[in-house]
Amino acid sequence: MTSDSAVNGHANGAANGAAKQRTPLRAGVYSPTMTFFDPETDEVDIPTIKKHAVRLAKAGLVGLVTMGSNGEAVHLSRTEKAAITRATREALDEAGYQNVPVIAGASEQGIKLTIELCKESEEAGAEYVLLVPPSYYRYAMDEEALTEYYTKVADGSPLPVILYNYPGAVAGLDMDSDLIIKLAKHPNIVGCKFTCGNTGKLTRVALATNALNTKTAGSGYMAFGGMADFTAHTAASGGSGIIAGGANVLPKLCVKVWNLWAEGKHDEAFEAQKPLSKGDWVLTKAAIPGTKCALQTYYGYGGYPRPPLKRLPETTVKAVAEGVREVMELENQL
Repeated sequence: MTSDSAVNGHANGAANGAAKQRTPLRAGVYSPTMTFFDPETDEVDIPTIKKHAVRLAKAGLVGLVTMGSNGEAVHLSRTEKAAITRATREALDEAGYQNVPVIAGASEQGIKLTIELCKESEEAGAEYVLLVPPSYYRYAMDEEALTEYYTKVADGSPLPVILYNYPGAVAGLDMDSDLIIKLAKHPNIVGCKFTCGNTGKLTRVALATNALNTKTAGSGYMAFGGMADFTAHTAASGGSGIIAGGANVLPKLCVKVWNLWAEGKHDEAFEAQKPLSKGDWVLTKAAIPGTKCALQTYYGYGGYPRPPLKRLPETTVKAVAEGVREVMELENQL
């Protein structure tokens, strides 16, 4: 288990010992929101970003992540990042969803730069930050280097830190459960997102940290599944929720699967998980361009990614639309 100081830090979301109140993270479904662009000018489309945030909150999501992998953060300036996070927070507040926290991706390659971006994220309205490990100098990123990075960032960040274990985005760097559990002892490190897809690792971390789950608040530490593909599996593993790109397109079905498990309807949860996993794989393979195509087809907005990501050919657009048609029928019934 984590130390008492870690447990208290996790439960309260306290940063650097401050008593500042922030919206607590709840068990359930979160989504890393897309960033939308004007198709002619390639400028950030703030009205569509706001509309999308409100649609997801209405669908039952309990938190949103801006500037995650799906948000194309690596193609955005610091000014654009702040504007998107600020617009998301404003949209939620204006629509009456003040209880839906905004988590901001604030990853940089250096400790000082990351702390600066954490501070800018707070100014823009985020209440938590999500951080992948630095990976440009991959050869040097051993456990000692990663421990120093996350510890010093957590010491300096005004916002609680959620680790982001996504080997595919960081040159294959995959933090193991021992390291994640060790880092969880820091009072300003309050969770981890497992986009590695390793439910065994998630189970070990959830157990060791006494993570918040469908049955208990525990320490308040958050063990997040990283894809809609294993929503029910995350709940079964004692996880706290999912942060899933597929929830941009299928938010109601993700929420349905999670809630069925929370209600003790485990067989029904796994039955609903099957079409969700099938549809989510179509979106995962087509990545950001495909997810935006699906949004465009079924919701009337989405557009294109920012170059150098490519626009999909019409044949692929139609294939994505057809690939998620069955699961979208279920989504629309909810």
